[in-house]
Amino acid sequence: MRESNDMTDVRSARPKTDRGRRMSGIGRVLVAVYAVLALAAVGRSFYQIATKFDEAPLAYTLSALAAVVYVVATIALVRPGIGWYRVAWATLAFEFTGVLVVGTLSIVDPELFPHDTVWSWFGRGYLFIPLVLPVLGMWWLARHRPGADAAASGADATPGSSRADAAGGNAAANGADAA
Repeated sequence: MRESNDMTDVRSARPKTDRGRRMSGIGRVLVAVYAVLALAAVGRSFYQIATKFDEAPLAYTLSALAAVVYVVATIALVRPGIGWYRVAWATLAFEFTGVLVVGTLSIVDPELFPHDTVWSWFGRGYLFIPLVLPVLGMWWLARHRPGADAAASGADATPGSSRADAAGGNAAANGADAA
């Protein structure tokens, strides 16, 4: 058998997915930080609930809620598609609201939180990362909307061209719905 030098890698012809766009550069760092924070929050809340829940049930329940939010946010940032993009937005907005509300309440009425939560004092126990991370995440999501590359590719190409078909950018040429 003779090997042909004309063989090309089919993977290079595939369009970049939303996951590929969001999981590059700072996106990888963002997801890594979310994953570490998710692990830390899950571990912390599990320990607190298992050993001393009766001492501060509200604080420990909020720590568990924060853990769930971080796990879902991590998954949503990694997964492709508009549905996961929306889940990512919802979790980051919820997280940011939680940090602001719990952070403010922990300062104004410290008796509500006899023990710290992940979001107490705006995430002081986590170097204020819970305060900054959702803002960076929302900025990142706003700059990496699903389909943004496809729309940009389709604008450059002529209808029916192979470049538009290969890039997945021209929905009309691909026979796809624009919705």
